[in-house]
Amino acid sequence: MSDRKLETLSFPARVKEVPQLSVVIPLHNEAPTLEELYERVRAAVEMLDYTWELVLVNDGSTDATPRILDSLFAKDPRITVVHLRRNYGQTAALMAGFDHARGEVIVSLDGDLQHAPEEIPEFVKKIEEGYDMVSGWRTARSDAFWTRTFPSRIANWLIGKVSGVNVHDFGTTFKAYRREILADLHLYGDLHRFVPALIALNGAKIIEIPIKDMGRNNGKSHYGLERTFRVALDLLTVCFLRCYLTRPLHFFGKIFLSCWGISFLIGLFLGYRKFIDGVAILKVHGLLAIFASVLVVVGVEFLAIGLVSEMLMRIYFESQDKKIYSVKKILRIE
Repeated sequence: MSDRKLETLSFPARVKEVPQLSVVIPLHNEAPTLEELYERVRAAVEMLDYTWELVLVNDGSTDATPRILDSLFAKDPRITVVHLRRNYGQTAALMAGFDHARGEVIVSLDGDLQHAPEEIPEFVKKIEEGYDMVSGWRTARSDAFWTRTFPSRIANWLIGKVSGVNVHDFGTTFKAYRREILADLHLYGDLHRFVPALIALNGAKIIEIPIKDMGRNNGKSHYGLERTFRVALDLLTVCFLRCYLTRPLHFFGKIFLSCWGISFLIGLFLGYRKFIDGVAILKVHGLLAIFASVLVVVGVEFLAIGLVSEMLMRIYFESQDKKIYSVKKILRIE
């Protein structure tokens, strides 16, 4: 039997009590700060009257991070280490952490000490007040203004307008959640920064609290200006999910009607020119006639895409027994 299998079988014996609080931290080449991170997180959560666990996700690190994680796991049974096979990115690492977290309250933060672990109790306090999600707000950024802070402000404003969620800082990982609100959350691509918008689709109660941006103690950021373009594309996905997930034909149908409407108006104009003015259409308005014909074809294609999307939507929900609604509470006498 492999060592991994042995560890999997022996782990429940080490931690018999299901934790109330899980702290999830994705890590990629964070060896210089890892020991300090553990000590500060431990000191912060021990101030709370909660049983807790620390879920550390190694996102394909190539430095000493895996070795340090294994040593931390050996000395503290409250630690769970998830080693990913390669570097999948922050979204996948966060999702892996959520999947392996067992607490009723889940807190996530970065592993580079840009977030102060000492602020974890403030997040938990807001969850205790009845909020489903608590999001950190970096009111003062330590990043370069033109390449990080300014694009981030633009992205946050756009995401807020599209999603209808009043959050100033979508990008920070420092957040707290009730476990049940993450049950139907599935993240792909770079959607981790859109978690407040995705959770809001199910009516989550969200609050934002200011946090300190400590800056990186070691190394450099893994993100640059190029991520702005990925954010813009992901924003289109979130917009579609929010407005048209259960009725895609309404989205593509609007495009179909627009194409055919414009084509119809062009047709009326060309008919008037031909039958009233006696103009040779192909000679005088040839390009316009071709454009109207193309719009008819494009409109039919969008209609077909909408019908196919309707079938895929039904397969998505019905094959997995998913609901198109989210239940907060049921009061019932058995």
